[in-house]
Amino acid sequence: MKDIANQVFYVGVDDKELDLFEGQYIIPNGVSYNSYVILDEKVAIMDMVDQRADEKWFENLAEVLGDRQPDYLIISHMEPDHSANLSKVIEHFPDIQLVSNAKLFGMLPNFFEVPVADRQVVVKEGDTLSLGEHTLQFIMAPMVHWPEVMVTYEQKDKILFSADGFGKFGALDTDEDWACEARRYYFNIVGKYGVPVQTLLKKAATLDIQTICPLHGPILSENLDYYIGKYQTWSSYEPEDSGVFIAYASLHGNTAQAAEELGKLLLDAGVEKVNTCDLSREDMAEAIEDAFRYDRLVVAAPTYDGGLMPVMEDFLYHLEMKAYQNRKVAIIENGSWAPMAGKKMREHFEKMKNITIAEQVVTIRSTVKAEEREQLAVLAKELKA
Repeated sequence: MKDIANQVFYVGVDDKELDLFEGQYIIPNGVSYNSYVILDEKVAIMDMVDQRADEKWFENLAEVLGDRQPDYLIISHMEPDHSANLSKVIEHFPDIQLVSNAKLFGMLPNFFEVPVADRQVVVKEGDTLSLGEHTLQFIMAPMVHWPEVMVTYEQKDKILFSADGFGKFGALDTDEDWACEARRYYFNIVGKYGVPVQTLLKKAATLDIQTICPLHGPILSENLDYYIGKYQTWSSYEPEDSGVFIAYASLHGNTAQAAEELGKLLLDAGVEKVNTCDLSREDMAEAIEDAFRYDRLVVAAPTYDGGLMPVMEDFLYHLEMKAYQNRKVAIIENGSWAPMAGKKMREHFEKMKNITIAEQVVTIRSTVKAEEREQLAVLAKELKA
C-alpha cells in the first residue's frame, strides 16, 4: 500500500470496469475509489469505497492494519461510492466508532438499516480528534456537492482529506493530463455549487496544506498552487482560456457546414483556440467542460418540431443546470419555413447570469448561401473583438 506520510496509508481501489460514473458520465479510463488509514495510538479509517470494490478494499485494509483494530471510521460524504460498505465495516469491526457531522448522521438511515446511535461521534466546524501524534480537524463543506459533506485536515503532516473536492475521473495508473479529466469531473459533478466551493477554498486558505487526498483521482503533493488555482477559476465561473467553443446540432449537414465555416473564419481572423463539437456524436460531459473552459460560445442548431433539436436542448439544459455564466455567446439557427431555433436558444441564455449575446444572429434557410456567409463573416469579426 502507498505510504502518504509516516503512519498514513492509501488503501483505495481502482475500478476499470465501470463504464458510467453516476450512471451518466463516460469514464473510458475507469475511476478510483480512495480511502486512507492513519495508524497511531488510535487507528482511523478515512472513508470507504464503492460496493463494487469491497473485496479488494478489505484486503488492503487487512494488509495495513495487521492485527490492529480500527477505532474510528471518518465519513466525509454519504454518497454510495464512498459509504456503501458501512454495514460490512461494522460487521468486521464491531467496536468501531463512526465520526461525522449531524447532517450526515441524519441522512444515514436513508441508506442503511443498521443501528449506529451507540457508536456515533458527532463533530462540527473546527472540532478536533486526537489519534496520538496525529490530530484531525473537521471542516464543514455543505453543498460541495451534497449538504452533509465535510473535509478533514490532519495537523501533523498537513494533509487535507478533501472529499470529492480536487477529484478526477480515471484510475490511478492512468497516464493522462490531470486538468482535462479533473475539469470534466468538476463541472459535471460539482459545477453548480461554485459559491460553496469558494467558501471552502477560503477556509482552506487559512491552513498550511502540504498534501491533498481526494476521494477520486491522484494524491496531490506538488505544485498545489496550480490545483488550487484551477479550483479558484472554475468555482468563480471565470473562463479558463481565451477561445471560442462552437457546439452544433445538425439534421442534414447544413448547420454543421455553417459551424465549420465559422470556425475557419475565426482561425483566419487570428483566434488561436477554436474548438468545434458535434453534440450528436461527442460526449455531452466533454461539451459541458469545454463550454465552461472558453470565454466565448457559439451554438448552432436547426428548428425541430417547432422547437430545438433535442441534443441542443439537452446541452442548454445542462449549461443552465450547472450555472453557466460570465460568457459571450452567439447564435446560428437553421429553418426551412419557420425558424424558431434562435428564439428557443436565446430563451435559455436569458435565464443564465451575465450572458452577453452577440448582435449578429445568423439565420440559415436550409443551406448555406452567399447571404449566410456574409452573416458568418460579420459574426466572426464580432467574436474576435
